[in-house]
Amino acid sequence: MANQTVDQLFDIRTAFLTGNYQQCVNEAPKLNLGTPELKVERDVLMYRAYIAQRKYGVVLDEIKSSSSPELQAVKMYADYLSNESKRDAIVKELDSKMSGNVDLTNSTFLLMAGSVYYHEQNYDSTLRTLHQSDNLECMALMVQTLLKMDRVDLAKKELKRMQDADEDNILFQLAQAWFNLYIGGDKYQDAYYIFQEIADKHTSTPLLLNGQAACYMAQGRFDDAESVLQESMDKDSNNAETIINMIVLSQHLGKAPEVSNRYISQLKDSHRSHPFVRDYLQKESEFDRLLRNYAPSVAA
Repeated sequence: MANQTVDQLFDIRTAFLTGNYQQCVNEAPKLNLGTPELKVERDVLMYRAYIAQRKYGVVLDEIKSSSSPELQAVKMYADYLSNESKRDAIVKELDSKMSGNVDLTNSTFLLMAGSVYYHEQNYDSTLRTLHQSDNLECMALMVQTLLKMDRVDLAKKELKRMQDADEDNILFQLAQAWFNLYIGGDKYQDAYYIFQEIADKHTSTPLLLNGQAACYMAQGRFDDAESVLQESMDKDSNNAETIINMIVLSQHLGKAPEVSNRYISQLKDSHRSHPFVRDYLQKESEFDRLLRNYAPSVAA
């Protein structure tokens, strides 16, 4: 049965994990699946691909209150991302759910809950939620979270756990690439090869191209980074990570200020709740406040 699951959902799962969200959305409805469990799993992947495209309305409209607990969890995450004014209430409700009896077999719920906490930058709660699961995606998010916390030692252990579970899995390969990027030095090249190999085997996506660009920039190869970021822009001109990398790159290449200003404006327009944008807006208002404090007083 497990093999059948892999076979039937392998393509759309791979499309989702490599960032080829449109293919996942296109192919998921065509799958003719035998069991209700597989159908739920397919729908979870499809709706998460819609979330990744920021098409929250589709998810909120189509997942009903009668849908499975897995899909309810996906809907909760879409609701959280789509509605800034409801976020505190959603987190509060999640806190109370997590303090009760949680169904540990529902890895989708653990993953969505962990994703909300990760987005909140509440990394302790992220880890507390995820460590209860042997699901590879939960482990991958744990690796990401531990690297955010500069806990390389623990991230390495979690990575080893992923490797022991399934070292051929694309999730392990991606987690290995993030780990290599974090470690740096000659590991930048190793990370680059992982992103390149996945792109060659499947298809090149902004997710993989941004990984390659990060490797290039870390090595000071800014012209190479520019060409892969341009390719990423051609695939999706509104991808937040690509735009952020373009801002960083234009500074390194010494481009005119209006180039990075244009990207910053685009980010503020389209990705206002992105952590980078929130941080940037906060720094802007702090800078304005300092300017006002030190501005020369105008004589009457």
